[in-house]
Amino acid sequence: MKRLLALLLLLSLVVMPVWGELAAPEVPEAGAKYMPEETKSFGKSLQHILKELLPILWPNLQEGLGAAAGLIAACMLVGLLRTEDPMAQKCADLVGAVSIAALLLTRTGAMIRLGETTVQELSEYEKLLLPCMTAAMAAQGGAATGAALYAGSAVFNTVLSRLLVRLMVPVQYLYLAAATAAGVLGSGPLKNLKDTIKDLLLWCLKTMLSLFTAYLGITGVVSGSADAAALKAAKATFGTFIPVVGSILADASEAVLVGTGVLRSAMGIYGILAILAVFLEPFCRIGIQYLILRLTGSLCAMFGTKTQTALIADFGEVMRMLLGMTGAMCILLLVSTVCFLKGVG
Repeated sequence: MKRLLALLLLLSLVVMPVWGELAAPEVPEAGAKYMPEETKSFGKSLQHILKELLPILWPNLQEGLGAAAGLIAACMLVGLLRTEDPMAQKCADLVGAVSIAALLLTRTGAMIRLGETTVQELSEYEKLLLPCMTAAMAAQGGAATGAALYAGSAVFNTVLSRLLVRLMVPVQYLYLAAATAAGVLGSGPLKNLKDTIKDLLLWCLKTMLSLFTAYLGITGVVSGSADAAALKAAKATFGTFIPVVGSILADASEAVLVGTGVLRSAMGIYGILAILAVFLEPFCRIGIQYLILRLTGSLCAMFGTKTQTALIADFGEVMRMLLGMTGAMCILLLVSTVCFLKGVG
């Protein structure tokens, strides 16, 4: 009898948390300052996050414009110093490449570290959120489905985050070193090495996300009815605003779009808002630097040398890859969360 009572007590302790109100884990410190006090309305909460974000981005824009002015001045100065003498041209190219690297290396390194931190914070938060969503789905009778979704999402989350942090981030420093050396020395083999490194990075990221979208298709988690026009607009948005991997992520946009119709779970709404709160600031900061470098490169192409323009474009390419990395991680987590919401309702 005593053993039976002890067993019943143990079972009650296990089941009790499922009966109670499940809550999403707290938002990481990086995104907590953007979270609204009330998150019942997804639209209003998202507007609050964007409203809090805009003033913080203004100083970043000013710093980027200041660096762009320095780049333009350096290209103009080098252009004035160039003469018909081949030796003088080589010296001018060397000075120009060193000047561009000096102006951009510190800022680019800071953006790489920001992207790395963002990937880690998103991954760690999802490790806390997914078990809560799995428990909520299990409480409504979807234990098997929840376990399958959790297993797949957890695997892709872990593999992608480790791929980004342990491989792609360090290799980006190697890419910058090769690009800078190629700009300074004008070496053909270094340019080939730089291009090979970029192709390897993009191949790894695209392959991983292709496997993820294939997993969604095989398991059927993206099934559901969605307005054709809205789905087309969502795919176009992903393809435009997330470089490198936007076309791949567009294949998973149906899951996000269909999931917007089932945002009735308070925990799910809070979790999605938390992911966006952590993601949006670094993504926008990196995006601002990317756009500024693209514009600066176009202006410098009018009076600068091909070497200078190519080096600025290489730094912009790093920003582009960072946007792809952070955007891929965010969309992967959003799709995973929405898939759970379709089961939790």
